[in-house]
Amino acid sequence: MIVEHLELRDVRNYHDIAFDLAQGVTAVLGDNGQGKTNLAEALAYLATLESFRGVTSDALVRVGAEQAVIRARVNVDGREVWIEAELSRQGRQRVLVNRQRLGRTRDLLGMVRVSVFAPDDLAMIKQGPAERRRFLDDTLVALAVKHDATRLELDRVVRQRNTFLKQVGGGRHILDDTEELTLEVWDAKLAELGERLGHARATLVAHLAPLTAQAYEDLAGRAVALDLRYEPPWRAGGLLAALQQARRDDLRRQVTTVGPHRDDVEFVLAGMPARTHASQGEQRTLALALRLAAHRLITQRTGTAPLLVLDDVLSELDPSRATALLAQLPPGQVVITSASPLPPEARPDHVLTIRDGALVS
Repeated sequence: MIVEHLELRDVRNYHDIAFDLAQGVTAVLGDNGQGKTNLAEALAYLATLESFRGVTSDALVRVGAEQAVIRARVNVDGREVWIEAELSRQGRQRVLVNRQRLGRTRDLLGMVRVSVFAPDDLAMIKQGPAERRRFLDDTLVALAVKHDATRLELDRVVRQRNTFLKQVGGGRHILDDTEELTLEVWDAKLAELGERLGHARATLVAHLAPLTAQAYEDLAGRAVALDLRYEPPWRAGGLLAALQQARRDDLRRQVTTVGPHRDDVEFVLAGMPARTHASQGEQRTLALALRLAAHRLITQRTGTAPLLVLDDVLSELDPSRATALLAQLPPGQVVITSASPLPPEARPDHVLTIRDGALVS
């Protein structure tokens, strides 16, 4: 899969612009604030229908405009596919493939795959579990689109169970028969979906662990004991039993306290939690290793390398790790953005320079 051409209209700081991208390495250069990350964000949006910056889609619409359009020509196994995503300031989305509107926008998932390496990836190591859950689940969706439906349905069930807990909770510990039956229905639905997602996450972590350890060694130039652990307590006895055991506390707090929406994955470096004991350099290397491992796994499983985007990552690394990362770039299409000249090892096939949201010839 190769993204050959990209058009942006009223996306962030772009008014109307078109880019031709190389099959190998494309370097996108320019000072800070010129639009390099906006280009990377648009490419990634075609794969996930979400911003990797964690903002809502309306934030991508240029100030003063009512609608943004991201349009790309993608070569999929020798077949030309045009993909167009329209985003309104009111948060509405419309997706067209070869000028045919998709009935559901999320049917686009899996058609384009993009791996993004960004400085904000450090939050995956240093901050709370939400970023780590998102990393796992996004990787699952890239591997198989069916996981997106499981994730969305699980979120819906958790929200509805929480709404019910607010209606009947607030200090009550005894429910009437109707309330008891209703809560049991929500528990059963949550347990079924949660077990499915928990199993998928555990399987993914088992496959990612050795790949991450190898990627870390490749980047750091030395072997280190590295492990990924996804061991939520509820998996030992099953989620349904855990929900029943937590029911009293859930009613008191009026929120669902156990399940995949509360889980974490632990990154252990040299026998210690990386979040609290690793240095800044080790944490950054680990974040890169995780992204590289996920990229390699997706390539292995799908048979096609995702578009790899390095968004201003090289400036965050010391020279040795930057050189190692460039040496480990997998085959396929790569886009590197940078505010400073690239090291000689980058060897881009195509160079784009951006200034004030426009291409500099």
